[in-house]
Amino acid sequence: MSCNSCSTGKGGQPKGCKNNGTCGTDSCNKLTVFDWLANMSLPEGQEPFIGVEVRFKNGRKEYFRNTENLSLSIGDVVATQAQSGHDIGMVTLTGELVRIQMKRKNIKIDDEEQVLKIYRKASQRDIDVWSDARDKEEPMKVKARQFAIDLNLQMKISDIEYQGDASKATFYYTAEERVDFRELIKLFAKEFRTRIEMKQVGFRQEAARLGGIGSCGRELCCSTWLTDFRSVSTSAARYQQLSLNPLKLAGQCGKLKCCLNYELDSYMDALKDFPKMDVKLYTEKGTAICQKTDIFRGFMWYAYEGEWMNWHKLTTEQANEIIALNKKREKVASLEEYASELIEDVKSDFGNVVGQDSLTRFDAPRRNKSKRRNPKRKPKRAEVQKQGGEAKKPQNKSTQKTGQKKRRKPNPNKSNPNDAK
Repeated sequence: MSCNSCSTGKGGQPKGCKNNGTCGTDSCNKLTVFDWLANMSLPEGQEPFIGVEVRFKNGRKEYFRNTENLSLSIGDVVATQAQSGHDIGMVTLTGELVRIQMKRKNIKIDDEEQVLKIYRKASQRDIDVWSDARDKEEPMKVKARQFAIDLNLQMKISDIEYQGDASKATFYYTAEERVDFRELIKLFAKEFRTRIEMKQVGFRQEAARLGGIGSCGRELCCSTWLTDFRSVSTSAARYQQLSLNPLKLAGQCGKLKCCLNYELDSYMDALKDFPKMDVKLYTEKGTAICQKTDIFRGFMWYAYEGEWMNWHKLTTEQANEIIALNKKREKVASLEEYASELIEDVKSDFGNVVGQDSLTRFDAPRRNKSKRRNPKRKPKRAEVQKQGGEAKKPQNKSTQKTGQKKRRKPNPNKSNPNDAK
């Protein structure tokens, strides 16, 4: 799927994309859609759909009408109509899939104000002007941020996008509150000598435009495939029993991670069988309060009031059974009766359950030390008797070394003659 510049080089090292995401196969671009209807022919008498999807900088996509009946394919660079002048973009989708995408986004092909048209395929002169304008964006962003700091404006200029004919520059910024940037526009027009347009985006839209790597190690979902941003609340983390740590729950945009909503439905379905954690269990021994739940295994831990260190593990069926009896004004004897049924002999078993080989299969086998015999070592008494000889009696430990006498312990009852002197 990738082009030759993205393939591996010598020694298996990746070369990296040398075309900056504008290769002919379009497999390096963000938010790329695979045209699975490309090899299918249209029925007789049906004209091809004139809508075309064109991608601009940082994944921005718009839809245009192919009124000139140009033979366009994915990866073609085209000159499109703009509010004033023309813009340069890349074709990312054609055919009937464009009709489905426009219908999903409630865009009508007949609306000439919303859906503009494609002029032509971009010439070499158009591409040169567009490339020179793209090279100016990074130094412009540095100066623009300095101007905003000098004017004490509470805003952050995140990105700049030049129009294809270099006649207009769009400044994307984020801000917490309303910003009066009229003086800033005057400075921009005087410094950069072009038409200026300011566009405010949200923090999630900013992260989608700039891209990055998430805590999972993959590219951000908003910059690769996620197109609609649904609201994420802290209740999604509570249902999944995650710690409410803002450093771990927040993404690069500063908001709650969108991936908190991915598994929320599965957790909600699993929690239907669980009683609420604030429901107390009334027994003859005392009142028990829920301390912990295990959603995947279906267990709940309860502790009596005043005995918070002793937890009793129950299943969801047992907890619901006790709650049903409490509603009938009945009490069970104690939780120990139910918890005793769950006592298991837990053993640490690290068996090979997936059919993998041992990690030590390449290690050299160890020799048994008991079988090796040192020739300088004296034979033991049992070995000598087995050979038919006589073994010497073992000497006392205190007299094994020559030249050492056995020390006697001093008698505290006997007086020392040196003390009298």
